[in-house]
Amino acid sequence: MAATSTSSMAVMLPRLPSTTYTTRCSSLPSLPSPPSFSTSIKLPSVSKRSNLFHIKVSEDASSAPDANELFNDLKEKWDAVENKSTVIIYGGGAVVAVWLSSILVGAINSVPLLPKIMELVGLGYSGWFVYRYLLFKSSRKELATDIESIKKKIAGTE
Repeated sequence: MAATSTSSMAVMLPRLPSTTYTTRCSSLPSLPSPPSFSTSIKLPSVSKRSNLFHIKVSEDASSAPDANELFNDLKEKWDAVENKSTVIIYGGGAVVAVWLSSILVGAINSVPLLPKIMELVGLGYSGWFVYRYLLFKSSRKELATDIESIKKKIAGTE
């Protein structure tokens, strides 16, 4: 039994090479320097460039919102809301809608030809929208008035 177990052990051990090899890294030849191109364009001097682009940086601490101020502002707005349950329901509905649309887009994306077809539909609609609302001045004015009327309906001023 002892002889059998030692022979099976010899079979299970991996064979190691009798000689060891060392790897050596050879140095790569250096790349040639890039060709120099002569240009006839004169770059403006540093003083002229600084006059072209002048950025004003201020250290005004009042412009940066404080975390406590932001929290207090949000708390005041939340306290001013009358129907808190409605806001929570709408917020939860929005989260669920985003989650469901993510699942729907993932399912559509897994169908082989459907993503390309949807891409073509989106391209076609974008082209139609540009032609209908953005290409001509009169249609741009029409779009602007439509947007303003929608804003008024949402704000409740109409």
